[in-house]
Amino acid sequence: MPAKALRKIPGNILQADSLAPIPWLIHGFSIRSGGLSRVYGGRSLNLGFTREDSRRAVEQNRAAFLRQLGAIRRGREWPLITLRQVHSDLIRCVSEIPQPSLTGDGLLTRTPGLLFAILTADCLPVILVDAQRRAVGVFHAGWRGTVRRIAEKGVGEMHRCFGTRPRDLRAAIGPGVHGCCYAVGPEVRTRFESQFEYGSKLFREVEESDPVREKYPLLFLTARAPGHSELPKKIFLDLVEANRRQLMAAGVAAKNISVSPLCTSCRTDLLFSYRAEKGVTGRMMAVVGIRP
Repeated sequence: MPAKALRKIPGNILQADSLAPIPWLIHGFSIRSGGLSRVYGGRSLNLGFTREDSRRAVEQNRAAFLRQLGAIRRGREWPLITLRQVHSDLIRCVSEIPQPSLTGDGLLTRTPGLLFAILTADCLPVILVDAQRRAVGVFHAGWRGTVRRIAEKGVGEMHRCFGTRPRDLRAAIGPGVHGCCYAVGPEVRTRFESQFEYGSKLFREVEESDPVREKYPLLFLTARAPGHSELPKKIFLDLVEANRRQLMAAGVAAKNISVSPLCTSCRTDLLFSYRAEKGVTGRMMAVVGIRP
């Protein structure tokens, strides 16, 4: 596993060790606290236009987040470009503010003075930076985008659009749901195993506990050896490792990949988690931009 990870800077923002030394780069991953939204407990920094929160609160949260990042020019925040995310492998190469807004799950640019962002609440945010050509990308990687190789394709698209060499790339995988908590169905494992030769290594199985069965084992006796019917098994996907392997397969050096150790499902005190909070939660933002 990579030694580099994320660090917290003033303003409740997480930054990647692999990206922080680049002087022309602005980047960051938001966390839960430090905003004006009250619908998700406390004063939370919800950055997504969700059903429960007011648009005004989200707009104020976004403005505060961009100011904390230092994305201000002539007293105004940089333009913020987002996507209508659809769990795809669709990547957009952008050179100006798009009209109308775009659909997809990845954004690339070499244009200074614009901020590019994706929203998450369990899915992984992935940032790529070509330090030689001053090009950046940000990607939304849930299991559907991951099985479609969005991170790997992001490297390829940066090569196609900007001439990026994979060895020049630095990457950061931000907070998301980890293998400790990301239970999936057998159909998801089948999809990954059919796409990746290492697919089976991304999963682990845990036998579900049943307190009634443990207390009254004779109730569950069957004619099958060893005498008891089998408990169903839960399947857990390591989405972080899946994306790290994709980046490495595309030529990004392991030493240049920062990985957040924070699991959104485990750390709802610090992060939003769609799964852990049963769909009623805010959204975090991963942002990247090039200074003019």
